Amino acid sequence: MTDKPAATTNRWSDLLPLQSASPEATHALGEQLANRANAGDVFALHGDLGAGKTHLVKGIGAGLGYDPATIRSPTFTLVHTHEGGRLPLYHIDAYRLNDPAELYELGYDTYLYGDGVCCVEWPSRMGDLLPDSAIHLSLAHESRTTRRITRLNEP
Repeated sequence: MTDKPAATTNRWSDLLPLQSASPEATHALGEQLANRANAGDVFALHGDLGAGKTHLVKGIGAGLGYDPATIRSPTFTLVHTHEGGRLPLYHIDAYRLNDPAELYELGYDTYLYGDGVCCVEWPSRMGDLLPDSAIHLSLAHESRTTRRITRLNEP
C-alpha cells in the first residue's frame, strides 16, 4: 500500500482549524501560512471587527520577510503593497469599499492575480472579483481573548 501523492494533500490541513488564545498565536499562524504560501495565493479573511485579521496579515508579512510593524490595515487607502521579501505582499481592506468597481481603478488584477501573496480583509465586499482559488479563512470570537480560525472552503 502506498501513501497518497503529495499533490493531493492540503498545504493547510495541519494548521487549521486553530484556537488562538492571543494576538501572538494568530501572528505565529500567519508566519506558518506564509512559509507555505506560493506566488498567486490569495487569503480572504472573514471576521468581525477585532477578530484578528490584521494580526494574521502581520504574521503572513513577517513570514514573507517584512517587518510586521510596517503592516497596517489599509482601511482608507484600500491597498498596501510590500516589496522586497520572499514574495510581494498585497494587503487589501475592502471594509470602506463602496463599489467593487473602485478596485478596477487600482489595478486589482495586479494584486489578486499577481506574483505575490494577497490578503483581503472584508472579502465579501468585493463581489465576484476574488479568484475561485482564494483561501477563505474565518476568524471568529470564541471569548474576549480567544479566536477560532478555520478554513471555509476545504477542498
